[in-house]
Amino acid sequence: MVFPVFTTFPGHLALVALLSYLVGSIAFGVLAAKIFGLGDIRQTGSGNIGATNVLRTGNKAAAAATLIFDMGKGYVPVLAAFLVFGRDAALVAGVSAFLGHLFPAWFGFKGGKGVATYLGVMLGLSFAAGAATCATWLCVALLTRHSSVASLGAAFLGPIWLWTVGSADAFALSAMMTVLVWVRHASNIRRILDGSEPKLTIRRSSGP
Repeated sequence: MVFPVFTTFPGHLALVALLSYLVGSIAFGVLAAKIFGLGDIRQTGSGNIGATNVLRTGNKAAAAATLIFDMGKGYVPVLAAFLVFGRDAALVAGVSAFLGHLFPAWFGFKGGKGVATYLGVMLGLSFAAGAATCATWLCVALLTRHSSVASLGAAFLGPIWLWTVGSADAFALSAMMTVLVWVRHASNIRRILDGSEPKLTIRRSSGP
């Protein structure tokens, strides 16, 4: 089944959507940068609040923390909603957490590009499909040295991995997230096409 069937009480689904959005909107990249003394990450590198831009500061610990927590805010709401209400609520939680990262109310609805949170959601919906999507990102990143190319490739194959492992009920919603990931990477796509997209590098930290 390509489209999910929603049987949970609509009020409960609305509550799941709200809470998941709020969790997803927590900007862990901004918090990690402040905790590690890196300043406002939105004024560094690409200005993105995700782990890749935090990594550009040279602080691997801050980048790792951002990656883990950004994935976690996609994974945890999905798992919690599934345990409390069921599969349909888990799908709502995943999309809502993802949208929270992309459009956080606290930052004028200007958030990140959603890749780490997308990966977390995928792991929550299907560990096998999520692991395959993460592996896709890693393989493409190693081959191309471009985080953006890896992100686009992983997002493209995500729905296909879900379909392959028998989680077709999540296909439509994951495809919607894939489209949003690609839209958020529009500037990266333009740079990839004209050959000016920077490779994934780590700047040496200027801190003590």
